[in-house]
Order: sequence, then structure tokens, then C-alpha cells
Amino acid sequence: MIPRPPFPTIYGAPSTLCRRCLLRSLAARRPQSRYVSESHRKKQDEAKQIWEEKAELIKEGKAPHLWDTFKERGYVKDIAGTDEQIRELMRQKRIGAYVGIDPTAPSLHVGHLLPLMPLFWMYMNGFKAVSLIGGATARIGDPTDRLQSRTPISKGDMTLNITKIHYQLKRIWHNIDSLAPRYGYKKEPRIWSRALYNNSQWYSSLRFIDVVSRLFKGMRLGPMLSRETVKRKMEKGDGMSLDEFVYPLMQAWDWWHMFTSWNVLMQIGGSDQYGNIVSGIDCIKYMRDSEPNLPQKLPDDLLHTPVGFTVPLLTDSSGAKFGKSSGNAIWLDQFMTSTFDLYGYFMRRPDADVEKLLKLFTFLPLEQINSIMEEHNKDASKRHAQHALAYEVVALVYGLEEADQVQGRHKGLFSKGGNAEVSSFPAGSPATANTAAAFQVDIKLPASLIMGKSISRILYAAGLADSVSDANRLTQHQGAYVGGAPGQASGSNKGMNFDNLTFTPIKNWFPQDTQNFLIDGKILLLRRGKHFIRVVEMVSDEEWEAKGMMYPGEPGTGRVRLVRDALMKAAKDQNLEMGDSELVKKLLDGADKLYSDREGILKTLLPGPLQIENNRAKQILQQSFRQVQRTGPQSAKQKTEAIDEVLEAARRELEEDAAKMAKKSKKKGNIHLNTHFPLRKGSERSGGDV
Repeated sequence: MIPRPPFPTIYGAPSTLCRRCLLRSLAARRPQSRYVSESHRKKQDEAKQIWEEKAELIKEGKAPHLWDTFKERGYVKDIAGTDEQIRELMRQKRIGAYVGIDPTAPSLHVGHLLPLMPLFWMYMNGFKAVSLIGGATARIGDPTDRLQSRTPISKGDMTLNITKIHYQLKRIWHNIDSLAPRYGYKKEPRIWSRALYNNSQWYSSLRFIDVVSRLFKGMRLGPMLSRETVKRKMEKGDGMSLDEFVYPLMQAWDWWHMFTSWNVLMQIGGSDQYGNIVSGIDCIKYMRDSEPNLPQKLPDDLLHTPVGFTVPLLTDSSGAKFGKSSGNAIWLDQFMTSTFDLYGYFMRRPDADVEKLLKLFTFLPLEQINSIMEEHNKDASKRHAQHALAYEVVALVYGLEEADQVQGRHKGLFSKGGNAEVSSFPAGSPATANTAAAFQVDIKLPASLIMGKSISRILYAAGLADSVSDANRLTQHQGAYVGGAPGQASGSNKGMNFDNLTFTPIKNWFPQDTQNFLIDGKILLLRRGKHFIRVVEMVSDEEWEAKGMMYPGEPGTGRVRLVRDALMKAAKDQNLEMGDSELVKKLLDGADKLYSDREGILKTLLPGPLQIENNRAKQILQQSFRQVQRTGPQSAKQKTEAIDEVLEAARRELEEDAAKMAKKSKKKGNIHLNTHFPLRKGSERSGGDV
């Protein structure tokens, strides 16, 4: 290529780029135009017309106002703004509302449902509903009503908390869409709108100077120091740190970002959030009125005024606050609080409270609630109202199918039973959000696997693939994902920020590249499909061995290997002649029967999904018997007796092994087995290495 003389760039310095690359560079700097189709404009106009017609019906008293519904059902405790202001705002404009949740625990609890319920109501009535996870603000912790500062959360724990709460909220929103028709609501695609955000999405790219110049500049210390939370913590607690002091301002910035980006004018919070909501309103009004860019300045009128309200405090029978800080939380994770216990909690609610709870925690019409209470009052011992309440809550959190099952267990002789745990990705059935609720998110795997084996073996061990071959197919078709920086190669991937979920498709990479995706040096996020996710904690091999845990595909733990070793040992004990083809055939046939015996001891050692074809068992067992010495009985009768003795010895050995492990497990207590199946040491895993 003939060198061309350099020509100046837009900055005046000579360019060393060729003409083609320079043109591409200049084109990339141009603002990109996004065109809106006429069909989209038409849909927006239709939605606006529908809303205006509905607003007119509400004004004329021909349609119910949602704000009146909130007050009738008991959702409104304290109002930030005026009652008439909120009524008119909700009638005239399709505003957005949000509920924020800081991921300071590995699960949502029942207390979180209460502020979310009015948000669900707004969604089904056409308002934009936003659920916000405080991935950034949780690193500080809300100091409201606390005398002691929160214990800092490690990066690994924060990742686990954000991941589990994110997918719990996704599942509940999915159930809202499924349950809405039961209550007379039909989803309108152009009107119903919801979103799930993490405030780390904007805090990770936000400049500190922007917050200082736009927000801090207008805040005065006097009102902030006079807040009850600040005074109590400074006088009776361990003092107020600067990050806790500005926490309300960070929460206000979240609201401001959604206020300007997505028209979120309303915040809904728990009863302890009233001070933060009021503070947020003051901050938004200041930033709205002091906007330096005049074309972006919003008017100071009703349709651009932030408002909010709080819901009542949820207490237990003793009047204590219900939540994780009080130690009496009912979790919305069936591995922390089973669906049976969740149902049972609402079954134990006093008769005096059940009507109020039906209004707060269900979407049942008030007329139907009145009918339920009339039926309940005929014979309170049948707890008809409590069953209706518990059923609706479980259906909201876990879906109708699970609600039907757990109600049947409660009504059927009160037999507790257990949750149907999903141990691996359901290849032959729909992988729904409610199915994924029974798929335990957090597991442990040894360092030797994470750092020394292929990603396909890790996917298989984590229960996201049926076999290593299945995992290979997944990676080839990019059907599985890992928490990491999107668009970056595995060898140079910077990994995922611990406070914000980002995934990239898994491709086959070298085992040493897996460390690039570790969070806090020990957490690996894996996902298959939309809902099935594993948060894998890497532990040392010594800890793994000491706790007696095993994983699918772990060397030396295959089911066929266990039977093979037992038969080989028994054969050696009997000095069988393994060179006799007739004897080998009879022994292998007996081994097939022993191996496939699902009614005996192997019923627990060999779950149905892990059965390997008998011809494979024959092949492995036959190879094993080649090592047995060729000395043994010669007559047919002796051969038959020897075979029976060998098989019986093999069965006894398996039974003894199972008994020893059961005794060991009982002695140590319940040992966490990181496995797809509830099996014992020595027989826990499928034959990945056989």
C-alpha cells in the first residue's frame, strides 16, 4: 500500500489512519437517529385514548378509583403529599410507581410482600410498575430505626443476595400475569407495563461530581440533622457515619433517575420509610426546579409532582415488627421456609386478623372476602378464611399448582410431606419460573473441579446439564450463561460486577479461564434458560472431603462402579473361576438383577433417573472380572451356589455401606449434600467416570 500524506483530524493533529478507517471513526461520532414506526405511534395514541376515556368515567363516578381501593383495603398508612393531589394525579396521568428493596438478606420475606401488593394492583390497572433492587445502596445499608450500623456484606454474599432476590421477583411478576384473569383482569399489552431494575445500573457509571452539583448543593444540614433516625442513632446508638447520613440522598437520586427516565412519580414503602420518601420528594422538587438545561426543565405542576405513601407495619401476634432484623421472618424461598410452613403461617393467623390480611395479601374482591368471612363464621374451627388466605399467598409466590398441592397436604390429615425439590434442569418438561423455585440456587463445589475441569463438567456437576455431553452441546449452541462482562472473550473477561447481574454466553474455554469469572475469588454464577440459575461457591478440597459432599460426575462415585467393586470383592472372597464363560454369564445376569433392583436396598442408592442401561453395566462388570484369579468350583451346582453367594455377599456389602453412612450422617447431624439427589456418601452421585 502506497503511504498517503497524513491529513489533520478534527483535533488538529495529523491522522495515521487510512481513509476507510477514518471515515468509520467519524461516522461513529455522529449521533445515531432512532426512528419510531407509525404503528408504534398509533399504539401509543390508542393507549392514551383508552386512559383518557377511563379517567372520564372515574370523574363521573362510573368507574372505581384505584386510590379509593387502596384506602378500602387498608394499604394507606402515611401520605407524602395530599389525598386529593394523589387522587387527581392517578386519574389524569398514567404515572409510574416503584418499590425499592435492598438485598441485605438472601431472600425476600413476607414483610416485603406488603408494599409490593399495591404495586401489583397498579400494574393490573394500567400504571407502570417498577421493582428496584438496591445493589448499590445495600453496600451502605438503610440506618432507619437502627441503633447499630449494619455489618458489611462481602462481595460473594452480595452477589448471592442480588441473584436470589432478582429471580424471586421475576417469578412473582410472572405469577401476577398468570393469576390476573382469576380476578377479572385481562392483560393489555399496550397498557400493562412493568420493569425490574438494579440501581447499580446507573450508579456504576455515575460521576460523583454530578451528584454533588445537582443534589448536595441544595440540601441543608439543619433539616437532615433534625431527622429522628439521625438523632436517635447519635444519642443512643453507635453514631452516624457519613455514608449512613447521605443514604436518604442516594435513595432520592434513584427516584430522580426513574422520575426523569421512566415517569416514576410515586414511591411506595414500608411504614418505616416515610422519612426517606419525604426526603426524596424534597430532593426531586429541588432538582426539578434547579435544572440548568432549560429545554429539559420540567414544569412545577400536578402532573410533574412526586408523591408517595407507606403501608401499615406488619407485626406478629406479640406486636413485634415482622422482618429479618427481628429474627422472625417467613422467607419466600422454599429452602429457607418451605411452602408447607408458609401456608401454615397464614393458617395460624387469629380470626380477628384474617379479614384484614385477606384484604392486604390477596386480590380477591371485597364482596368475595365478605362471603368467605360469612362462611368462616359459621364454623370457625374449620378455618375456612385462613385456608383461603394461605392458598392465595402461596399461589402468588409459587403458582397455582404448588398452592393446590400444599393445600391438599394441609387438609389431608395434616401430613407435612416435603417440597418436591427439582435437582436438575427439566429437559422433558417446561422450565418455568415456578419450577425453578424448587431448584436450589446456592450450592458448593470443590476447587479441584472449578479450577481444574472443563466448564462442561462444571455445568453437569451444578445440575444444569444431564451429562457432560449435554453440557458440551449447550456450550456449542450458547444455551448456558455465566456471570461476566458481556462481549468479552473468556481469556480476558473482566468478570461481573458483584452488585449488578450481567451474563454472557458460555463457550468452551480452557479450565484456567474459569477464574476470570469468579466473584470475590470464590463465587461463580451459572444460568440455563431464563430461570434456572446456580450461585456456586468454590470451597477447598479439604473442606469438601471433610463434609462428605459429592457432585455428579465426581471420580470414583459412579453407581455402576459401586456395584462392580462390591461384586469383584465378593468374587475374590469366593475364589471364583472367572475364565468360565458360563459362570461369567450367570454372574453378570445376576448382577443385572442386583443392579436394577429398585425395591431393595438399591432403591435409595440408585434413583430411577440415574439408572444406566444394563448392557453398559455388563460391559463394565465384565472388564472388572478379568482381574479375578482363575480358581474356583467346577461343577454346575457349585457354580450356581457360588454365584448366589457372590450376589448375596455383594448385597450385604451394599447394605452395610448404607447402614454405616446412615449412622455417620445421624451422628454428624444433617450434612448438606451438594447434589441433585438426597443420597448418602459412597453412593451420592451418578456415574460420571464409569
